[in-house]
Amino acid sequence: MTTRAGFVALIGEPNAGKSTLLNRMVGAKVSIVTHKVQTTRARIRGVAMEGESQIVFVDTPGLFQPRRRLDRAMVAAAWGGASDADVIVLMVEAHRGITDGVERILEGLADVGQGRKVALAINKIDRVPSEALLGLTKDLNDRYAFAETFMISAEKGYGVDALREWLAGELPEGPWLYPEDQIADLPMRMIAAEMTREKLTLRLHQELPYQMTVETENWEERKDGSARIDQVIYVVRDGHKGIVLGHKGETIKAVGKAAREEMEEFLGRKVHLFLQVKVRPNWLEEAERYSEMGLDFKDGN
Repeated sequence: MTTRAGFVALIGEPNAGKSTLLNRMVGAKVSIVTHKVQTTRARIRGVAMEGESQIVFVDTPGLFQPRRRLDRAMVAAAWGGASDADVIVLMVEAHRGITDGVERILEGLADVGQGRKVALAINKIDRVPSEALLGLTKDLNDRYAFAETFMISAEKGYGVDALREWLAGELPEGPWLYPEDQIADLPMRMIAAEMTREKLTLRLHQELPYQMTVETENWEERKDGSARIDQVIYVVRDGHKGIVLGHKGETIKAVGKAAREEMEEFLGRKVHLFLQVKVRPNWLEEAERYSEMGLDFKDGN
């Protein structure tokens, strides 16, 4: 029996559906999915098994024009994830086609894609007629020599099996990199923090989510099998603290409840979740916050 294992980087613009595809491939919710752009900050890896192959997905932050230090660190992490991978999958939204952002990624691929296979996955195909898809496929393949093109809907699951089977066959031969039952290499503390951040992002809108981070400060295993998890939500100013708490603490209560329920489902046991909100005006400039998110502070320079 020949086993294969390797890394696959999913790249694309923010909101292209990378996290949804990762979760669909891995079969569990590992990367947070929200309708907000730029929610995936770190290179979350999910592990999928396909026959005798182990596919380790590197879910990169969306590639966009960076403005702030955090943005620059995220874009550096995305290209870093791609250049460490055995195979790259570029995701493009069918209904948006070749945007300026996609053009920039194609330019970057000319460099990063050298010496490795790059596949094209056109996502959200249920949103456009088939003739438009054929035109888009031709345009993209004229601009870059993709090894293979897949038409998929990450959300509905169309075409995902074919993509996974193809990836499994393209990986280098070798022993598996992770125990078979391990779905993500992110420590549980970080996954739990991401779950809370997702719930906050869904409830609060506009600028606030990008100026907010969540850290798991303490994780205590209880004798009865449950876990006590203490998390801190850092915001940059006092006004934001009020928004996160909400009228009479309603917002934070609702967020805590939703996050706790998701953690319980994920861990398969009871969770006691305690949330605190702290103002840290400079967290966007603190190296420590970046390493908590799996990013490199220096990449933001």
